[in-house]
Amino acid sequence: MIKRIDHVGLAVRNTEEALRLYRDVLGLTVKRSEDVLDQGVKATLIKVGDTEIELLEPIDPQGGVARFLERSGEGIHHICLEVDDVDAELKSLEEKGIQLVDKQGRAGLAGKIGFLHPRSLKGVLVELAQKV
Repeated sequence: MIKRIDHVGLAVRNTEEALRLYRDVLGLTVKRSEDVLDQGVKATLIKVGDTEIELLEPIDPQGGVARFLERSGEGIHHICLEVDDVDAELKSLEEKGIQLVDKQGRAGLAGKIGFLHPRSLKGVLVELAQKV
């Protein structure tokens, strides 16, 4: 079951430059930052009330976020929806005809995650996240 919007992922070329806007100008608080090697990004979570913004800076020039930046420039990369059980949701959505990026949940900055393909969701990349 979808519970809420967990975060909105933004592709950025430079995290520190983006933080000058989100942290220094808007006054938002950085929750944490880490390199997510299997996704080829430096990911930084920023608190916004009971949700978050995730800044995604590519550290792998061949990775998905790097390719997204080349194609689309900086901006919204994905939305993340919090669910109770990522694996059950992925299975259920695939049975309903949704194309998946991930057939099984995997570790991510937001918890256990799985992505749904934008072709099935009107061009929007959707991430599902289960808090662990």
